[in-house]
Amino acid sequence: MFVGDEVRAGLSFAEVARRLADVAAGSVDSASHGAWGDGLAKVGPAGSVPGLSKLVRVQRSDVVQHDDIARLTLRWQATGALGGLFPVLDADITLIPDGDHATLIALQGVYGPPGGVLGAGLDRAVLHRIATATVRSFLTRLADAVAVPA
Repeated sequence: MFVGDEVRAGLSFAEVARRLADVAAGSVDSASHGAWGDGLAKVGPAGSVPGLSKLVRVQRSDVVQHDDIARLTLRWQATGALGGLFPVLDADITLIPDGDHATLIALQGVYGPPGGVLGAGLDRAVLHRIATATVRSFLTRLADAVAVPA
């Protein structure tokens, strides 16, 4: 299943690209840990709200920039004994200039719902909406993290 969304940051492309690299490297203070943790993040449709979120291990590449596009590739996978009940997300976070003083932060990804045919049916009925809300929440927290000066 494909999932994606985008948010707008009110900072220049160069500044957002620099700050995203800082957040991804874990060198920004606690604001970044809300998005990344130390290789871990709490994700869910309402952010990191207890009971509505799941701890995931985040694997990521370095931010790669070509001209006016920057990209970071990530994978998140649920942790713990029940981690296999949750999908693994493989995604790209892409930064695109939106004028001189704003940047679009987009996430485009793919996941396979666990549970075979039953899981695919649940995904079509309900789970895809949860995945979409989770991506939106994550992007919002990421945009907040890059908005904080290093």
